[in-house]
Amino acid sequence: MSNNFHDNTQKKYPYILPNPEDWPIVKMSQRRYEFIKEVIDEGFNKCLSKFNTHDELVEEIARAVYQERIRLTQKPWKADAPDEKEYWSTVKSELIKITSQPNPPKEPSKESKALLYSMVSRYTNEIAGNFDPNIHDFAKVMVPFGFSRLLKTSVGKNFRERIDKQFSIQDRVKMVGEIDSLRALGKDNTLVMVPTHSSNLDSMLVGWAIHDIGIPPFIYGAGLNLFGIRILAYFMSRLGAYKVDRRKKNTFYLETLKTYSNLALQSGCHSIFFPGGTRSRSGALESRLKLGLLGTSMDAQYENFVTAEKEGTVAKKIIVCPSVINYHFVLEAPELIRDYLQETGKEQYLGENDKYSTSFKLLRLIFKLLTQSSKIYISYGKPMDLFGNLVDDYGNSVDKHGNEVDIKKYFMLDGELKYDQQRHEEYVKMLGENIAHSYKENCVVMSSNIVAFVAFRILIKRYKKLDLYALMLLPKEDRVIKYDEFKDAVAALRATILERNQQGKIRIASHFANRGTEPLIEHGLKHLGMYHDRLPLVKNAEGDIQVSEMKLLYFYHNRLTGFGFEAVV
Repeated sequence: MSNNFHDNTQKKYPYILPNPEDWPIVKMSQRRYEFIKEVIDEGFNKCLSKFNTHDELVEEIARAVYQERIRLTQKPWKADAPDEKEYWSTVKSELIKITSQPNPPKEPSKESKALLYSMVSRYTNEIAGNFDPNIHDFAKVMVPFGFSRLLKTSVGKNFRERIDKQFSIQDRVKMVGEIDSLRALGKDNTLVMVPTHSSNLDSMLVGWAIHDIGIPPFIYGAGLNLFGIRILAYFMSRLGAYKVDRRKKNTFYLETLKTYSNLALQSGCHSIFFPGGTRSRSGALESRLKLGLLGTSMDAQYENFVTAEKEGTVAKKIIVCPSVINYHFVLEAPELIRDYLQETGKEQYLGENDKYSTSFKLLRLIFKLLTQSSKIYISYGKPMDLFGNLVDDYGNSVDKHGNEVDIKKYFMLDGELKYDQQRHEEYVKMLGENIAHSYKENCVVMSSNIVAFVAFRILIKRYKKLDLYALMLLPKEDRVIKYDEFKDAVAALRATILERNQQGKIRIASHFANRGTEPLIEHGLKHLGMYHDRLPLVKNAEGDIQVSEMKLLYFYHNRLTGFGFEAVV
């Protein structure tokens, strides 16, 4: 497997579509109001089709109203619309009028359908994003410049001089993988980027990386809670982000959200989905993916074939592009692993953390990330169609024997295109498995990963009778690992990882291959969790390895779980 990282400080990629007027996201934004109306009408019809009787529809509306009122009472966010309580009180009043009418009809009434249409319309307008090319031009110039200025005006003169010579966002973010294939495929196909998700910064990072390799901007779903941060909301709402509120679980909201994504894909907009659904609380690579929004890709591809058959044209193909974001440290790690342990330990789950809930705190987070002497690696896997077949640079699907595959046949039944919900769900499930497999192949192993994994595995083997939660409570004196024991284990794991890399089963960071065992240990200890107040691993006065923070060590250890490395250490 090639480990040649794209040197984005030297090579600049031009946009594959030089004229922004040709970008799908611009075309969709130019007809934004028409698009929103299409989503409302389509979403309404899909919701209505799920309920055959008046009573069923009214019951589901009542359930949604109850859930929304609970949400506003128990989980309010700053990003919620100011008239939320007023709106849902009005819906409740209208619902009471409907349910109090004598002799209700068998089929959904005019009044119940009007109430449903109102809810779908409100959800659509909340979800809908926009794209402003002028803001995009401003952002692509000012984001790298702004990071540099922030650093240069926030530190001393000597450090500023060093930053002048050394720092840029290009220096921090390294990319490897199928960049040329993505560029070739992005011209005539619809790309669906499916990255791993560790940090609230991932959306911005992926967006910048897409720009850096010259692909037109993507739309993406961003948590509604992030829109409570003013500076973030200003840019996201103008750079293709649509809002996703994971507190809302009712049928009407979920169907509206899926409809928005489906129609955007049919319009040719490149999209980003985080199939993990939310940030990885455990720190591990996502393996059990949430397939709801990802499933809209399958529906959109089917509709593309239906439309092409009617119009006598060639259906636009949807290409899935797995990518893995690799950090030496995740800024939110302490909160994420705390939530994970509380959830798995059956204690009360705390939900969304609000630590970075203001513009100032977010800027501070970005500042801390980019002022550390640390690299971020984005690894692009091989593009595939929705059925897991690899695709060549012309968009042709190829099976494992090298034979071309006509994916239209996956949607055929008795020689005709036919929608089959159960069949589609099975296809999406298989797609999720293929994406998870790609994550493992394209994970970039860094020095920090290996030292965290080795240290935690040694403690697990040493205290075999302790469960995970007891292990977290080990006293400090029981968390010391002799350096020679640690070094031998790192050497064994390093050799295994290098072998896997040669077999094309995993990637390694540029600092990994050219370091022997002891330099790799020193590099890993320096970079592991380097932002946190307490480093997970340090060398003590005797030169042995002291575990200072068990929860954080567990978080970073988890990155290499699922690869079978447990047998090596």
